[in-house]
Amino acid sequence: MHRLRTALALGATAALFLAACGGSDDDDAAGGSTPTGSRGSAVSAERCAQNEAAGRVTYVTGFQYQASASILDPIAARALGYFDDVCLDVEIQPGTGETAQNAQLVAAGTAQVSSIAGNGDVLVNVANGVDVKAVAMFGHVPVATLMTKPDITDLKQLEGTTLGQKGALPVTIEAMLRAKGVDLSKVKQVVVGYDPSVLVRGQVQSLTGYKSNEPLTLAAMGEEVTEWNPEDYGVPGSIATTIVNPAFLADHRTAVEDFLRAQLKAYAYCEDHAEECVADAAELSQAGYDTDHNVEVWRTETGLVDGSLPAGQVLGQIDEAPVRTEGDFLVQMRQIPAVPDLGEVVVPDLVPSLYSGGELVWPVP
Repeated sequence: MHRLRTALALGATAALFLAACGGSDDDDAAGGSTPTGSRGSAVSAERCAQNEAAGRVTYVTGFQYQASASILDPIAARALGYFDDVCLDVEIQPGTGETAQNAQLVAAGTAQVSSIAGNGDVLVNVANGVDVKAVAMFGHVPVATLMTKPDITDLKQLEGTTLGQKGALPVTIEAMLRAKGVDLSKVKQVVVGYDPSVLVRGQVQSLTGYKSNEPLTLAAMGEEVTEWNPEDYGVPGSIATTIVNPAFLADHRTAVEDFLRAQLKAYAYCEDHAEECVADAAELSQAGYDTDHNVEVWRTETGLVDGSLPAGQVLGQIDEAPVRTEGDFLVQMRQIPAVPDLGEVVVPDLVPSLYSGGELVWPVP
């Protein structure tokens, strides 16, 4: 039901990867990889013209330039020349981690495409009147985890102790605790920063975090922690949903298709060349980028993504059924009043159209 994580040979880091700004083409064009092909080499002249008609496509990352799924792969797609191969002019801007801000930027047309934490964040924003469409999803598992020292063997032991969180208890963690019968009124919650050593120093007895971040930092310190994961208790979740501006999708569907096509091609490349892709992301960050840690972030997240891909589906595919499952869960947890009309929110046919026989189509016929 839970996993005891042992030490990994990682580079220690803080959870934040420090601010970095967008900028000119030269500023946000990642280096370190040699672009392949030439302008329009992967599309016909007609499709090239359609994509160029879309103008500059602004993509906002989920959080800075960290090596997460749906962040590192678009960065690599640009560095490798894949966007150029399909005649797309892509500007990459770093997000702050505020999912509502990303959704609002896309809805307003300030950005055309963005990564957002998961389906639940899409549904909360849509329920709040933000008009975006979800076109892709990478992981079918919650990314949040609750860490304790190994002496905690039952979550009920957390009653009478202190839990550290980042400003709010993640709804998936709350659901897990309630499923195990924990009386949350007996758990003192405090807001802590992004230094997970507060757990091993005993300042808190449990700590919320992300599977691809804090446990890696603690392992690098030689500390053993137990990860309590919501999916082990039947709690649904997702990782890395891609949202687009509905008007942009309607006017420039080929551009959206080929953005995702290039991203998915880069994802496969980065699975085999993690260090190279992370080096591209590091060049975009102004300072303080922990390359070793980010390599492990990428490997951890791709492991979560690949390991949770449903049989018979292709990478990136989004369907209404799992989104509805998360929506029903959010209603149950009183996060949204009702599940929005998913026919107006989810575009399930887009990603499958990029594949043939389970293989990504590249170049485009």
